[in-house]
Amino acid sequence: MPVDLSPSFIKAFEGEVHNAYQRQGSKLRDTVRTRRGVMGSSVTFRKVGRGAAATKARHGQIPVMNVDHAAVECNLRDYYAGEWVDRLDDLKIGGGERDTVAKAGAYALGRKTDQLIAAALDGSTNHAGADTDGLTKAKVLTAFEMLGQADVPDDGERTAVIGWKQWSDLMKIEEFANADYVGAEDLPWRGTQAKRWLGTLWLPHSGLTLSDSVRLCHWYHKSAVGHAAGAEVTTDITWHGDRAAWFVANWMSQGAVLIDAEGVVTMRCLEN
Repeated sequence: MPVDLSPSFIKAFEGEVHNAYQRQGSKLRDTVRTRRGVMGSSVTFRKVGRGAAATKARHGQIPVMNVDHAAVECNLRDYYAGEWVDRLDDLKIGGGERDTVAKAGAYALGRKTDQLIAAALDGSTNHAGADTDGLTKAKVLTAFEMLGQADVPDDGERTAVIGWKQWSDLMKIEEFANADYVGAEDLPWRGTQAKRWLGTLWLPHSGLTLSDSVRLCHWYHKSAVGHAAGAEVTTDITWHGDRAAWFVANWMSQGAVLIDAEGVVTMRCLEN
């Protein structure tokens, strides 16, 4: 590694990658249950069933709920994203290449994080409505009822992730788009397309599964899906004299799993 590549350069590069990943790399990570610092190739998420209260006789024993306990295993895999930074290119543009490559690596890993979470959500078999139409008001209300009937907590930790076509469908529904119904504070946020409606954070996402013109959109509770990180986004910069360039390597070790299928309702939406 050449002497003019200072430790501060490397530290700044690593910071840019990390910040870009946290800020714009993944849209779904904060919407699910996350375990950090996992040691090993897998981690177990605990799933606790429902309990029921009952009466007891005077001086009798308190009844036991006999709550079901289950363990759901989440396997971690390693993912990499690398790029070359030519020494002369970096000089010509005043170091701007560093920022570009840092963001590119962070965004690539962020998309992979969301792919893992989306794949876990695809394991849901709770389908609201048919797959022969788009995201209609009727389909949304059916999903809303299914979540309620399953006693999925309405505690502000529900998320609905949909495709951009479905976002356009919702914008045609007055109850979703009109401030008279949802309030000005819950209209699409400035700087990003997201809003709260029906006690849920609605997010458009381009990376959801599309199969035979049917987009899988999901409405879920944070506790229903688990995401695990054994290694957070890490960066290494190595000089290669034969190429007169640095190789910037980014990597992470992550996984995702569906913990509670009852906490996810899938809305299958046809895209014409």
